[in-house]
Amino acid sequence: MSSLVKSILLILLSILIAIGGQVLLKVGMNQISSAEILSLDGAKSFFLAVLKSPKVMTGLFLYGLSAIVWLIILSRVDLSFAYPMIGISYIFMLIISKFLLSEHVSPLRWIGAVVISIGVVIITRS
Repeated sequence: MSSLVKSILLILLSILIAIGGQVLLKVGMNQISSAEILSLDGAKSFFLAVLKSPKVMTGLFLYGLSAIVWLIILSRVDLSFAYPMIGISYIFMLIISKFLLSEHVSPLRWIGAVVISIGVVIITRS
C-alpha cells in the first residue's frame, strides 16, 4: 500500500472518529437543558450534567482521540494536503444529520457540501 493511500486512510479515520464524537456530543447535549446557564447555580448544574452524561463524555473522548490521530497525520503529511480533506466531514455530517438525527438539511447545504467535496478531490489530485 502506498504512502499516499495510508495517509488518506489515516485522515479518513481521524475524520470518522471526530464525526462520531460530534454526533455523541450533539445527542448528549440535546438531553441536557442549558436554559439556566447564565446564573451561577445554573452554570454549575449544567456543568455537572455534562460531566454525568455518558454520551457527552464518550463524545469528548472520541474527539480527543481524533486529535491524537490528527497529530500522527501532521507528522507524516503536508498540512496543505491534509487540512482541506477535513471538508469530507461536511458530507458525512450532512448524511448523519439528515438520516440519523432527522434534521432538515436544505438543498443549498447539499450543494455547498458537493462544492466542498469537489475542492477536496482537486486538492488530492495536486
